[in-house]
Amino acid sequence: MAAEVPTIYEWAGGRAAFERWLGRFYDLVEVDDLLAPVFGGVVTVQHRTDVVTWWCEVMGGPAEYTRSLGGYEHMLGKHRGLHIAPEQRLRFVTLLSQAADDVDLPADPEFRAALMGYAEWGTRLAVHNSSDAPDVAEHAPVPRWGWGVAPPYQP
Repeated sequence: MAAEVPTIYEWAGGRAAFERWLGRFYDLVEVDDLLAPVFGGVVTVQHRTDVVTWWCEVMGGPAEYTRSLGGYEHMLGKHRGLHIAPEQRLRFVTLLSQAADDVDLPADPEFRAALMGYAEWGTRLAVHNSSDAPDVAEHAPVPRWGWGVAPPYQP
């Protein structure tokens, strides 16, 4: 019988891996001229913790963001009115990728494609949701990201 395909959350190494990764990411953000102003120059411990909880849920971990923080609607509220610029979105994704390298997240192409696929999708949605667009979806489930077309390679 074939082994069950792990979630992206499990493959990454669970919450501890997401804490290392996003901790490093926000350290990079705090010294980045383009992104630091979005966070007032400092990314709070609470913000870091909440974002880790979001990513863990999205990547197949516990649904704690939905249970404890209010799910999609809470995340939407954090982005409304920020007016995230396209160049900020791109820098955000770039620093996520750099941070993944810096903390030695799994480097297999399937994992990185899934992780960065969500980063691309989510940041493009965040740009839209942070604008004054009239068609922002006010209610939605927290996404549950999967492997897409390429599950993790296991020899």
